[in-house]
Amino acid sequence: MKFFVDTADVDAIRELNDLGMVDGVTTNPSLILKSGRDILEVTKEICDIVSGPVSAEVVALEADAMIAEGRKLAEIADNIAIKLPLTWDGLKACKVLSGEGRMVNVTLCFSANQALLAAKAGASFISPFIGRLDDINLDGMDLIEDIRTIYDNYGFKTEILAASIRTVGHVQDCARIGADVMTAPPEVIRKLASHPLTDKGLEQFMADWAKTGQKIL
Repeated sequence: MKFFVDTADVDAIRELNDLGMVDGVTTNPSLILKSGRDILEVTKEICDIVSGPVSAEVVALEADAMIAEGRKLAEIADNIAIKLPLTWDGLKACKVLSGEGRMVNVTLCFSANQALLAAKAGASFISPFIGRLDDINLDGMDLIEDIRTIYDNYGFKTEILAASIRTVGHVQDCARIGADVMTAPPEVIRKLASHPLTDKGLEQFMADWAKTGQKIL
């Protein structure tokens, strides 16, 4: 499973990328706001750090304007994935932009039927939002599983990009079900390395080592 990092914080992206933990980046208007930076400037910097897809989201609501914004964003770098909302106008824009050979990430997906439409419109990625479904007492993993089944049934090439990842459990479940990609905040990716038994075991090893009175260096 590919790891995308869901942030516009270039320092966090650089740290994770240096560790080989970043296959791509996703951003959205809320993350751009949090960064406090110009969208074109910060997105260009991210694209210079990461070789994989970097999702940059349009803010227009009508198809023609989405297409124009998408083309503008695509000029930033060759690894830009134009992020479009899963609306009828978004699907129209997806069809045009994907037809031009551009990567397109269709976002804010909450049903398998929406994912089916995005695949037929030529989306490179579909972004089902797990956490937001959990927030309304639905199981976001059921959606990932349904999309996986439908895409496999018909050989769709659209990659399932599990989004709105909130916990390390979400990551594990997505990997188990077979999501192609997961995107998560930096802090969630870091938490994947944590386990209380690892901490306990290391503490015991260090205590025993101190009793030996030895040094390696």
